[in-house]
Amino acid sequence: MVMTEATLGAGPDSDPSLGDDPGDGHGHGHRQGMVALTVGAIGVVYGDIGTSPLYAMREALRPVAEDGLARSEVLGVVSVLIWTVIMIVTIKYVVFLLRADNHGEGGMLALYALVRQAIGKRSYAVLALAIAGAALFMGDAVITPAVSVLSAVEGLTLISPTFGEYVLPLTIGILIGLFVVQRHGTQTISIAFGPIMVVWFLTMGIAGFVELTGDWGVLSAFNPLHGIAFLVSHGVKAFFVMGAIFLAVTGAEALYADLGHFGRKPISLAWYVLIFPALILNYLGQGALVLHSPEALANPFFHLVPDWALPAFVALATVATVIASQAVISGAFSLTRAAIQLGFLPRLSIIHTSGSQSGQIYIPAVNWLLLIGVLAFVLNFRSSEGLAAAYGISVTGAMLVDSTLAIIYCYRGWRWPLWVVLLTATPFMVLEITFFLSNMTKFFHGGFVPVILSATIGFLMWSWWRGTQHAMASAHKQMVNLDSFAASMLKSSAHRVPGTAIFFTADSDAVPPALMHNLKHNRVLHDQNVILTIETVRVPFVRMSERVVYAPINDRFARVSLRFGFMETPNVTRALNLARREGLKFDVMTTSFFLGRRKVVLGTNTGFARMLDRVFIALGRFAADPSDYFQLPRDRVVELGARISV
Repeated sequence: MVMTEATLGAGPDSDPSLGDDPGDGHGHGHRQGMVALTVGAIGVVYGDIGTSPLYAMREALRPVAEDGLARSEVLGVVSVLIWTVIMIVTIKYVVFLLRADNHGEGGMLALYALVRQAIGKRSYAVLALAIAGAALFMGDAVITPAVSVLSAVEGLTLISPTFGEYVLPLTIGILIGLFVVQRHGTQTISIAFGPIMVVWFLTMGIAGFVELTGDWGVLSAFNPLHGIAFLVSHGVKAFFVMGAIFLAVTGAEALYADLGHFGRKPISLAWYVLIFPALILNYLGQGALVLHSPEALANPFFHLVPDWALPAFVALATVATVIASQAVISGAFSLTRAAIQLGFLPRLSIIHTSGSQSGQIYIPAVNWLLLIGVLAFVLNFRSSEGLAAAYGISVTGAMLVDSTLAIIYCYRGWRWPLWVVLLTATPFMVLEITFFLSNMTKFFHGGFVPVILSATIGFLMWSWWRGTQHAMASAHKQMVNLDSFAASMLKSSAHRVPGTAIFFTADSDAVPPALMHNLKHNRVLHDQNVILTIETVRVPFVRMSERVVYAPINDRFARVSLRFGFMETPNVTRALNLARREGLKFDVMTTSFFLGRRKVVLGTNTGFARMLDRVFIALGRFAADPSDYFQLPRDRVVELGARISV
């Protein structure tokens, strides 16, 4: 695969109803579609941030509760929390970043592709940011299911302390079940995600509102002066509180990452109409509860409801955290596919679990690695309190990467004056850097685990990208010009065999190694030889009309380029059928697909570079069979080996 600078449109590979701003139509059908998309966004987009109240307020108040809680302290913490949600989620993501879409798609790697196009050349700094952001997101994907499900199941101990011994086994059972069902796809059960989460947010908001009615004075927390006064008066202790307050906005990245699934309007509408009011009411209610019942600080979220409603509330919370975890897992699958297409990871086996939705995919290797990581977190920390201490560094790091890439894109892509960019971005960068530094204080209390995990993932991605570039450069040195070769083959004495041979190559100007080996060892040449290049363009999806580029060289040779977006999984057989419209004549039953099986060996590098080469070679062993990845007919594939030194 090669990456091109082409800017192609999003096309029919994705459901057009799910594109950016799908609500531009009119009438009753439009209203029904907008409602359905909005409910769907509530179920998928907001699952993670919607379960933050389970632990965010508890952890934020804990550092200042050692000597008792003063009213000013509770109001200060609630104020900082509310304004954090407003600044990070409402302003940064909903108002601003949702508009920075890559042909309707959002997320870390979509933003990287936009920045890469805007600057017009390779930038190692931007590349490093993209890899770091993707690695941090994967680290978040491991810890989120663990802390969310465990915090919900812990509600059982409030029903009866005897349930305490069942919390860990039940959490492990739920998580194992969640990852096991991934192979079957989630299309059927995901239909219920939206309505369930609507009930969750309504219940959560109502519970907070009922408690708030006992102390309307808590509404004064909307005054940012309470938060400022708290931060100024509590100094170092306030710095630690900031690390916990950030837990309230974990999952904000999902708003941007799921842009392509639902569109900007449904995601924004869901936030303003339901999610934001429900979250704020719940946090205000928890604040009011702690003011008149300080003992409720042990678990203020579940203490919002009466004892008779607690079992149902715990059950609903558990279901909500499973849905939140599902959204994170699906996001990890989507990000992995994009990383593969952008050349950051080797080709992994990707299974489509839906015949109608291209986003419904399952990647076995990622699924089982995530499960191992999640279970390791649960078994090591054993409580949501312990996990909360480890939570935050990877999330704040990913948000900082988002902000940095957004700054570059505003300046180079949207052409904002530099002073406007800096004036707009400074408040957010200062806030997020504060959050990051505050969370770094948790490093030796478990925070080092997601840091090491993200660093490892980033190292592997960098090793693969670097190794791929070196391997391509090494192969290019041995290239033979295709046009000259094709002209000379018209007079070749090689035996001519009927049918079509399709040779895969990353360089459309060079003779594919598989073609050279076939000619050298078998002394045969097909009637028609197609030099096929798979291009990954820096847009999410490619229109069918732009999928194929067909260029005849002479009577026996032709070039074909198949273009795929970085959110697509290449289906070469289906795409080649489109090439017939461009003039390529072939019968798949008399066509052979020739793949070059590349054997990479160590070169002359020493020291750290040699270690990177070893990692690249090791990663290559996990790459999926190209026949499966490109969805080729197995009985028509011929593989010929070649050695490349890196």
